[in-house]
Amino acid sequence: MGAQGSQEQRPVPEQEAIMAETGFSEASLARLYQRFQALDRDDKGYLNRYDLEGIGKLAVNPIGDRIINAFFPDGAEEADFRSFARVLAHFRPVEAPGSPEDINSHLSKLKFAFQLYDQDKDGKISRAEMLQVLRMMVGLQVTNDQLENITDRTIQEADRDGDNAISFEEFAKSVEKLNIERKMSLRILK
Repeated sequence: MGAQGSQEQRPVPEQEAIMAETGFSEASLARLYQRFQALDRDDKGYLNRYDLEGIGKLAVNPIGDRIINAFFPDGAEEADFRSFARVLAHFRPVEAPGSPEDINSHLSKLKFAFQLYDQDKDGKISRAEMLQVLRMMVGLQVTNDQLENITDRTIQEADRDGDNAISFEEFAKSVEKLNIERKMSLRILK
């Protein structure tokens, strides 16, 4: 218990820079740092996949592995607090219209969501990638034939240029009616 109490009093590393980059308030960043420290059970100063796999809501999320992968871009094996905050900033609610470059802007949220599908990072969601995500989301609730039909229909509806894949622009157009700002916002960080 004493170790936990001393962890909570540590200053947030690179606080000003992270606040400027992510838009988190000082209080939100302090709460995130406490969460980071709780996940960093061995007090390493970074998180690995194992640390994040222990989060219950990610463990039961059908695309939890893909969300975890977002913390480890380009094959990285560790996520320091700054990269942890940067990923979570995509889920920070949009309080006022800002710049499209803001880490939590509509455009950034769309790009983040797109990357959860585009696992080979070729700038397109292929039929195989779409099928894989849908299979994770619905599991055994539908037959393989039904799932393949849903995949084909989804691609057919979104694919405007006829290349049998979904580009970022096509993805953005197909989800424009969704309230991406609300769906990709965690209010607990306010």
